Amino acid sequence: MSRFSRWGGDLYSGRRSIEFVGRRWLWYAISGVIVLVAAVGLQVKPLDFGIEFVGGAQFKVSLPSDQVTQDNADKLREAVAATGIDNAKAPVVSTSGQEAIDVQTQPLTSAESQQVVEAIASTVGVDAKTDINQSEVGPSWGKTVAKRSLIGLTVFLVLVALFIALYFREWKMSVAALVALAHDLVITIGVYAWSGFEVTPATVTGLLTILGFSLYDTVVVFDKVRENTKNLRKTHMTYAEASNLAVNQTLVRSINTSLVALLPVAAILYVGVVQLGSGSLKDLSLALFVGMAAGTYSSIFVATPLLVHLKSMEKPIQEADRRAKARKKHQADRYASVPAFAEDMPIYTDPDASGARLAGSVEVLDGDPTDDPTDDLDDDLDADADERPTRSQPAMGKGRVTPTPRGEVRRSGSAGRAQPARESRAKRGKK
Repeated sequence: MSRFSRWGGDLYSGRRSIEFVGRRWLWYAISGVIVLVAAVGLQVKPLDFGIEFVGGAQFKVSLPSDQVTQDNADKLREAVAATGIDNAKAPVVSTSGQEAIDVQTQPLTSAESQQVVEAIASTVGVDAKTDINQSEVGPSWGKTVAKRSLIGLTVFLVLVALFIALYFREWKMSVAALVALAHDLVITIGVYAWSGFEVTPATVTGLLTILGFSLYDTVVVFDKVRENTKNLRKTHMTYAEASNLAVNQTLVRSINTSLVALLPVAAILYVGVVQLGSGSLKDLSLALFVGMAAGTYSSIFVATPLLVHLKSMEKPIQEADRRAKARKKHQADRYASVPAFAEDMPIYTDPDASGARLAGSVEVLDGDPTDDPTDDLDDDLDADADERPTRSQPAMGKGRVTPTPRGEVRRSGSAGRAQPARESRAKRGKK
C-alpha cells in the first residue's frame, strides 16, 4: 500500500507521468472497437425486453424452500416449451427468492393459459388452484415506462450540458462529457445484448444511475484540468501537457472510487445471478457494474483527450503551445539559437566604447603571408572604425533615454546667492 501511495504521489507531483493525452488516437481506436462490438451485438442479438415492456403472462409457482432450485426451474422451462404453444416456446423461468419460481411467456389466451398451468402443476406436483398465481401484463404499461425513461434521459442530458457549460464556462467540456456518456450507454446496452439479460425497469434505473456516476468522475477530472490550464504562461506548459498532468493527478482517486463502488455491486451481481436468481436484482446490478467500469474508462481515456483535441483547434491555445515549446527548446540548449559562423565573415574582437580593439588582439589579414600582421594594424583599425557604427553612451536607469546635451554646462550666477531657509510659522514675518 505504501508503494501505491508513493506511486500516486509521484503522479500528482509530475515526477512520474503516464501519457494519456498524447496517445489519444490509440484510446480512440480502442473505444471505437468496443463500441463497434456493442453495436454488432444489438444487430446480432436484439435486446430481450421483459414482460413489463412487451406484455405477456406471468405464473408464480409457490414451492417449499428446498424445491426452489435451478433444476426445477429448468424442468418447468422444458415443460412449458413442450406444450406446443407458439407464444410459450421460449419461456423465461427464474427463481424468486426462496419461496417461488416465476414463469413468463408472451400473451396467451385463456385456453393456452390453462394448458400452461396444468403443465406446471404436473411437473413440480403442486395444486394448480392454490399454488399457482397467474397474472396478465399489458404492453401499455411498458410503453409508458419507456416513454418516461426517454423523457427523463433527455432532460438529464440537457441539464448536464448546461451545468458543465455554465460551471466551467466552456462548451467544449460539455461536448466531451456528453460523448463520454453516450460511450458508456452504448457499451452497457451492448453488454446486455450479448449476455442475453432481460431488459426490465430495473435496467432503466441502472442506466440512469451510471450516467450520474460517469458524469461525477468526468467533472472531477475537468475541474483539475481547469485549475492546471488557468495560467499556461506561468506554468510554461502546453494545454495538452497540463491536461495530461490533471489526469495523472486524479488517476489514483478515480481508481479508488471505482473499486469502492464496483466491489459491492459485483457482490450484488453474484448473489442475484448465482444465489437468488432474482431478475430485477441481477438486471440492476449488471447495468451498474458495466456502466461504472465504462464511466471510469471514459473519464480518463475519452473525455479529457477529446477535450484537448477540441481545444487544440483554438488560435490562442495554438499560440500558447508554440510559446511553451519554444521556451522548452531554448532551455534545453541555450546556444541553439546562436548564428553559425561562416568562413567569409570578418573576425573582430570585442570593441571598447570608442570602437577600437582591445589590447593584445590579433587579426589575420589578407595579403602576403610573409608580412607581419602588426605592420598595418593602425591602418586597419582606422578602416574598421569608419565601417562600424559608433556606440552611444548607455542610458542610466531602466527604461530611461539619455537626453542630447544642448551646450556646455556653465556656472550659474545665483550660485553664490543666499538661499531662503525654512522657518517655523511663529517666526515668520519677524525681524
